[in-house]
Amino acid sequence: MELVTKADKENIEARLAALIANRPAISLRIAEARAMGDLKENGDYHAAREQQGLDEAEIRRLQDRLANMSVIDEKMTAALTDTVFIGAMVKLRDEGDGDEDYYKLVGETSGAQAGDYVEVTATSPMGESLLKAKIGETIRVNAPRGVKRFTIVEIIR
Repeated sequence: MELVTKADKENIEARLAALIANRPAISLRIAEARAMGDLKENGDYHAAREQQGLDEAEIRRLQDRLANMSVIDEKMTAALTDTVFIGAMVKLRDEGDGDEDYYKLVGETSGAQAGDYVEVTATSPMGESLLKAKIGETIRVNAPRGVKRFTIVEIIR
């Protein structure tokens, strides 16, 4: 079960709707390319068929995700001001070098490059360590280059 915010779910639903709405356009591209003749050397036809396959795979993936996700109640989690939940912005101090940075725990990364914080998905090693942690607690993250420890300095809603 994947936990997501309402905004994350809406983004996934919008992406799914856009892909489904694009089906007729892809079918039209395939039909137009097929009308050009020989399919063996028809690059437009093969490109359109490949795009159709990629889009259909993404549609199935998004439908599966939507079927297996649960939207968190942000009002309920907002009352827990000392506990990290999805949607929370967290200030962490790296216990190795003392650097402090902001991280936002998300259900799915938006892909947007925010300069003032790093998005962390709840299913990543960092996200799993952060979820339900409290202010002042030191978390342990099994990173690819070894174990890192962070202290939760502040939670911003």
